Amino acid sequence: MRLDIVQWRMRLRTLASSVRPRHAAWWALPLAVLLGLLLLDRLFPLPAPGRDSPYALVVEARDGTPLRAFPDKDHIWRHPVRLEEVSPLYLEALTRYEDRAFWWHPGVNPLALLRAAGQWATQGHIVSGGSTITMQVARILDPQARSLRGKLVQILRAVQIECHYSKREILALYLNYAPMGGVLEGVEAASRAYLGKPALRLSHAEAALLTVLPQQPSRLRPDRFAAKAQGARDKVLRRMAGRWSDADIREALGEPVVAQTLREPMLAPLLAQRLKETADAAGDRTRIRSTIDAASQATVENLLGDRVRGLPPRVSLAAMVMDNASHEVLAYAGSADFGDKDRFSHVDMVRASRSPGSALKPFLYGFALDEGMIHSESLLSDTPQSFGGYQPGNFQQSFHGPVSVSEALVKSLNVPAVEVLDQLGPLRFVAMLRRGGLKLDFPRGAEPNLSVILGGAGVRLENMVGAYAALARKGLAVVPRFTPDAPVREQRMMSEGAAFIIRDILETGGPLGRAVEGQGAYRGIAWKTGTSFGFRDAWAFGVSQRYTVGVWVGRPDGTPNPGFFGANVAAPLLVDIFTALPGGRNANPEPAPPGVTLEKICWPTGMRAQGTDPRHCPVQRTAWTLQGVTPPTFADKVRGGAQLLTYFTDRASGMRVMPACAHGDVDRHELARWPASLEPWLDADLRRRALPPGWAKECEQAYRPEGIRIVGLSDGEVIRQARGADLPRARVDVRGAQGGDLHWAVNGSLVAAQGKGNGRVLEFPHAGRYDVTVFDGGGNVDRVSVSVVAATVR
Repeated sequence: MRLDIVQWRMRLRTLASSVRPRHAAWWALPLAVLLGLLLLDRLFPLPAPGRDSPYALVVEARDGTPLRAFPDKDHIWRHPVRLEEVSPLYLEALTRYEDRAFWWHPGVNPLALLRAAGQWATQGHIVSGGSTITMQVARILDPQARSLRGKLVQILRAVQIECHYSKREILALYLNYAPMGGVLEGVEAASRAYLGKPALRLSHAEAALLTVLPQQPSRLRPDRFAAKAQGARDKVLRRMAGRWSDADIREALGEPVVAQTLREPMLAPLLAQRLKETADAAGDRTRIRSTIDAASQATVENLLGDRVRGLPPRVSLAAMVMDNASHEVLAYAGSADFGDKDRFSHVDMVRASRSPGSALKPFLYGFALDEGMIHSESLLSDTPQSFGGYQPGNFQQSFHGPVSVSEALVKSLNVPAVEVLDQLGPLRFVAMLRRGGLKLDFPRGAEPNLSVILGGAGVRLENMVGAYAALARKGLAVVPRFTPDAPVREQRMMSEGAAFIIRDILETGGPLGRAVEGQGAYRGIAWKTGTSFGFRDAWAFGVSQRYTVGVWVGRPDGTPNPGFFGANVAAPLLVDIFTALPGGRNANPEPAPPGVTLEKICWPTGMRAQGTDPRHCPVQRTAWTLQGVTPPTFADKVRGGAQLLTYFTDRASGMRVMPACAHGDVDRHELARWPASLEPWLDADLRRRALPPGWAKECEQAYRPEGIRIVGLSDGEVIRQARGADLPRARVDVRGAQGGDLHWAVNGSLVAAQGKGNGRVLEFPHAGRYDVTVFDGGGNVDRVSVSVVAATVR
């Protein structure tokens, strides 16, 4: 408590007015001394602690473990600590060994000074010091030369300190500023640096060691001079006889002095830097408590360090782990190795905006579920398509024909995702993401378009982790929290039912995956990968009941990394992180929430099988439905019209006819039409059951519609290799193309694109079946299947 000069002046005036004249002589000398002391206090004020040597700023984990400390301007490490945060064993050893009379003397212990002076006079050297803890604080606040004059100044300063501060405040100054060797000051900094623990958890031996260290901080450093430090420590322990039990002292004397190498704490360094910047903007702070779990942080950093050693130069990694219940970030690695400058270690890729590739697809399908546009097994077309001139391809440049929403999401197929986005609308999709708390970054002046679902925008790892948490939090996305006092913010990304369906698809493969694979293939994690254009960014995001984790791999400068994609570099690291975290994987799949049910549905209509004519349901699937809604398959872009087709066949031949051109009896039939783009991709058995037969000759010319057709190869043709010759090739061409470039695919893999009117030579490198497909810019498709037979060797 500081001396109130005005209050003392008023007291002196009152006292002086009450003194009788005959007693004035008795009061004159004490008053003069007191006034002189007050004048000296005004002329030589105490230096304010911390004004010239402030505390280091320390960023801590949730349990107080230092993550990173930023030293003062003199590079001194000083961690602020209160008396309540220091072990009582240390306070007891300090006051008994250094200053037994601390709690009652006025800053100076005359008996101790006389004893020290007598020892010095009789033995010619200093045997014991006479300094009190207050005098040592005086030396810290106002350093003086080691001389008689310096000692006198120190004594006066000690008295001055006692007038300005309470005993607890003086002791707190000592705890925070006592020299501890090297660049360390204060018991907390020493305990963390040498012993790896907070000062609150000191043992008897450790408390004695840190008590004696300030006497000779350079010569007693336990990390360099363990034997000397142990000898000095044992002296303190023996001095504690009578205060500590004999058993505790014997055990402490048998404990060796082992100190860790003095080094700066360096866990989550980029998050610490981020929080320091926030603290600098907010004002003077000396300690920042984060949400980081020190063990989880160390685990993640070790995993990244192991993985990055196998990656090319300049490739970095980033990862973040968030607790789903509290939204607290438990691990934050903005770069792979903070000490490796060649890998752009200073660039925090948790905050960098990069293309997410396919990582937004789960949100698209979740929104479409909520809008009643799809269920988990809705029929989509993974075929070459054009969307207003935009012609997306899949990552492997292959196509799968008819696929369900579940299959499209698990396989991360691009064309079906663009098909769904085309129905939902890019602007609406981006707005729905923003409503859920995920803001996409677009170039200045750019508007969202269909490419956004394939990575045509920028995202940040931390925001994506908050958004993916919606899959584990009943549809609620969150803002990750880095400090315990950060506000809790959550927004509705999608409904609970949609979140469950998307998570189940990513975790188990959906209803089909549950039925076919069983528990043996259960992941215990729902994850999705993404790869940006040109292999610049590889992503993986995953959720379990307890955690949401995000991983990024790439070069911070945006240089491509051919062959690096989410599935082969990011996903394995994601799985390793979940496996290493306590309770990282789910033990069992989550039960479906209310409103989510399993229904048998039909392809190609997409409608519920119950109540549907079996003739219109050639393929049945088991689907997750939301609120019992079974929306129909998207309208056919190529030919339009109703889903049901009525056609006639000649009763004798079974070929397709029209009554006007038929020569015999006809039968009337009705079937559900498949999208025109999918018809060439149906297998032979399904074609027979789901498509009308070919036209009879008498009706073909009148009723077969003109369209794109492959010429040069016939459907079902068998091509045989001649002995001694290479495997055959075939020249093909197209008739009836509508517009745009022609695209050729063989067995689902895109092999060429060319302008109209030019033939194409197709090679068949080995024997077997080949499905040859061509499509034009108008979405018209034709397909033929041929078989190649190798020559017989005799």
